[in-house]
Amino acid sequence: MNRPVTSQQQKTLEMETKSIGRLMWQYFVPSFIGVMVNSLYNIVDRVYIGQGVGSLALAGLSVVFPIMIIGAAFGMMIGIGSGVRVSINLGKKDFSRAEQVLGNGFTLMILVSVLYTIAGYALKDPLLRWFGATGATYDFAQEYLDIILAGGLFQTVGFSLNNIIRAEGNARIAMYSMLLSAGVNIVLDPILIFGFGMGVAGAAWATLISMAALDVWVLNHFLRSRKSVIKLRLPAMRLDWRIVKYIIAIGISPFSMQVASSAVQAILNTRLITYGGDLAVSAIGIINSISMLVVMSVVSITMAAQPIIGYNYGALQFGRVKETLKLSMLSATLVSVFTWAIIMSFPDFIVKLFNTSDPELLAIGVHGLRIFLFMLPIVGFQIVAGNYFQAVGKASTSLFLTLLRQVLALIPLLLILPTFFGLEGVWGAMPLADIFSACVVTFFLTREWKQLSRKELAVMESSVIFP
Repeated sequence: MNRPVTSQQQKTLEMETKSIGRLMWQYFVPSFIGVMVNSLYNIVDRVYIGQGVGSLALAGLSVVFPIMIIGAAFGMMIGIGSGVRVSINLGKKDFSRAEQVLGNGFTLMILVSVLYTIAGYALKDPLLRWFGATGATYDFAQEYLDIILAGGLFQTVGFSLNNIIRAEGNARIAMYSMLLSAGVNIVLDPILIFGFGMGVAGAAWATLISMAALDVWVLNHFLRSRKSVIKLRLPAMRLDWRIVKYIIAIGISPFSMQVASSAVQAILNTRLITYGGDLAVSAIGIINSISMLVVMSVVSITMAAQPIIGYNYGALQFGRVKETLKLSMLSATLVSVFTWAIIMSFPDFIVKLFNTSDPELLAIGVHGLRIFLFMLPIVGFQIVAGNYFQAVGKASTSLFLTLLRQVLALIPLLLILPTFFGLEGVWGAMPLADIFSACVVTFFLTREWKQLSRKELAVMESSVIFP
């Protein structure tokens, strides 16, 4: 009598035998839908606030955005760090170890999110001032932040566990998670903002409730669903500091990227206030929303590639690793070029989506959009590269490449260029940073490709000697 195929056996067979192209497409579609819908509901907040409350309220949300990035950074550190370790352990067929990683990751999520919430309320005022809140925008920013901080636990747990769902090979379920969360937010936004007249607070409450809905969904998957490859078990939640170290070692790269992004946004906001005023901060809120759509499109490609790369790297299938990396870079570049062409062709239309009543904001936004995102076509493969090194456990390289564009290149340019070129220097800093980091990333990718080829050859030779 044949025994039924388990979820573990099915995922193992799929990762080892299915063509890379079909696997990538299988994982990309749900990842893309999930992250795009998730990005869209953040943009919907800004559209409703910009159109219904005004450009100053939109600037207030732009001030809060980098603080929310810090909260997301902790979720990324634990979720991606755990997810990579889960994928590698599944590749080694060590399912018990994978469940230990999940349990330890869940405990870390709770501890870190509580600390983040406490610190956020304690440092709220200086953070808002540092990230660019002025007398005209402070009240809007504070009203939104007070509510969002209360949901720190929901944000961290939901994002982190959903990433582990994707890492175990259940990309479609991870997509449903994002659709659920985004759907709740999109439905509640107009009801609370306009129907109940809550304004900025309504947008914050809609986001908070959608995060809570996501938590219920992902916890149910790991506790009760038959489709989960690994389970969340109480004994595995006891912290093992070796596992914690492994999670943080991988997760520190995306964490650093998010924190660096937050610091860059703070510097960017303050430079924009100095050289362009509150409307320039509103403009960067619009530009960030559009660039986030492009970046998350590329991130969905890396999400599709990560479990494939991690599993096959752990299983010593280096040829499949190379094929996945090559396909990911090509796809990311095509996405970047295509979206760049649309942005450059219709900047007026894009800015008007967020505000139609302020002609000055339109002029600043269109000009800034064209310059700030001018080198977008060479950004896609850089994101893929950073995530590749993360997926194979090379934390230090991933961390360096992650910080390269936003810290080592962009921050000095933001501090220097505006001194000589004013607002034009602020807008021009990003494309120059993109060019510099692309050159460095190309060097690391070339070296890694040669190493993968040598490892592939060594495995082939050993299999001939010891068939």
